[in-house]
Amino acid sequence: MKEIEKERQMIRETAIKTAQKTIQPRAAEIDEIGEFPRDLMETIGRQGFLSILLPEEYGGMNGDITTFCLLIEEIAKVSGSSSLLLLAQGVGTLPIWLGGNDSQKERYFTQISEKNSLVAFTLNEAEMGSEAPSIKTRAQKQGKDYLLNGRKCFITHGSIAHLYSVFALTEPTKGNEGISALIVEEGTPGLLFGRKEEKLGMRGSVTTDVIFENCRIPGENRLEEEGKGWKIARDTLTMAGPAMGAQAVGIAQGALDYSVHYANERIQFKKPISSFQAIQFMIADMATHIEAARALVYQAAARVDAGLEGAEKLSTMAKLYASDVAMKVTTDAVQILGGYGYMKDYPVERMMRDAKVTQILEGSNQVQRLVVANHLFRD
Repeated sequence: MKEIEKERQMIRETAIKTAQKTIQPRAAEIDEIGEFPRDLMETIGRQGFLSILLPEEYGGMNGDITTFCLLIEEIAKVSGSSSLLLLAQGVGTLPIWLGGNDSQKERYFTQISEKNSLVAFTLNEAEMGSEAPSIKTRAQKQGKDYLLNGRKCFITHGSIAHLYSVFALTEPTKGNEGISALIVEEGTPGLLFGRKEEKLGMRGSVTTDVIFENCRIPGENRLEEEGKGWKIARDTLTMAGPAMGAQAVGIAQGALDYSVHYANERIQFKKPISSFQAIQFMIADMATHIEAARALVYQAAARVDAGLEGAEKLSTMAKLYASDVAMKVTTDAVQILGGYGYMKDYPVERMMRDAKVTQILEGSNQVQRLVVANHLFRD
């Protein structure tokens, strides 16, 4: 256990150094240009962060979900977009980790670790909502291959990924049990993309629709047996929930840190505004909410890592609560800065814009509340 904690601390310290020295000076630029700079992505790749969840035997860092959360939180403190690059990579990789056989892991994990290949989690569809049976993307068996047709929307890494973890219907009449998971590789004929979305926040990440028009996918690219796709997707989201929460905590902490700094420097009536009780109360509430969210996130991560019962419920709670906290804290940060908080010269407006999507991605918070409620009434 001490060795694991030592490794986690080393990764965290590297993440802090990278965030402060490499990413923070360019965070505003990343937001402004609307795409994560390739040179920074290569830097992150060289540090092994794109392969943090992969086993060492395939060139990864053998990190668990707790370690992944530590990395995501530190990067998110300075740039939500940069943390999303890593979060999306992890979520895209987990289906292979969960459902891949030895040959698939050798092939794809080695590619990811050696070439810093990006992976996209390709589940969401325009009419899907929270119901898996409403998936329209179809993978029809043709001999040993699958003919893949459909359209996925709001996919992070959409047009720039090298590998796609895709969920499609192989047996339309079987509901959840008719969904299978396939790996689609870049350059596959018929693999097309929609326009790059212009987003409110997380502007440094690439989001597009991913379109499949008669894509022929080898049968050997299917993860697990047919019909296991929904379980793989659900387990992926359970494992990723704490990391999504960690991203929200990081964004909130970054906003709090800047608010404290600003309140100490901003002079009104010949006093720093940090001496005013109204500001002190806001800061105290922000800090308390963040610590509560952080505790829930890492409790959920520990439960996921240990494979304990109730991991899905706690993971959902972590994502739900931390994202609500991030939205409130960043909004309060803008309020503390007043008119300056509304200006792009200061980072808190970017943090507020970035925070919003944490309440939406991979299942809105309304859906998360339904999941929690279902667990409570079922249990």
